[in-house]
Amino acid sequence: MDRETAAELFSAFGSIDVRRMFSGYGVYADDVCFALYLRGEFFLKADETTIPRFVAEGSEYFSYSTRAKTVSVKSWWRMPARLYDEPEELADWARQAVEVAARVRLKKVARKKKPKKKPKTAATAKRVAKTSLPKAARGAPKTSKRAATSRVSPKAKARRRASRR
Repeated sequence: MDRETAAELFSAFGSIDVRRMFSGYGVYADDVCFALYLRGEFFLKADETTIPRFVAEGSEYFSYSTRAKTVSVKSWWRMPARLYDEPEELADWARQAVEVAARVRLKKVARKKKPKKKPKTAATAKRVAKTSLPKAARGAPKTSKRAATSRVSPKAKARRRASRR
């Protein structure tokens, strides 16, 4: 199936964009991917609200095999075969898939924008405040013992050696 045929299949839904993805195509609407065309079949985006509809139709979720195991992707379900011949009903299923994809996208955006947690104790607050300052404002950098001894004058080194004996 080519891009034009995929776009024609979803013509009752409205404006879509078909983009090359993996070994098939991704079908986009409202800038979210709501359908995939892989291995000669369409898969629609689903969540806990729409999965029962797919189960009632006898559809299965997307899965693929690797050398070690079979990977199941339960957010993509095979489009029922009867929808290929019923464009109006396919448009309804596509609308629901777009809603699911939009909800998933909103959840991802909300997760990325979590507010920073407030420090629990005064010591933690002080440590957080100190590390949030630029390096120049934090004070002199800590040096290792080796770096500290290299700044010691030759007379001081001689005194240390004498005191160790």
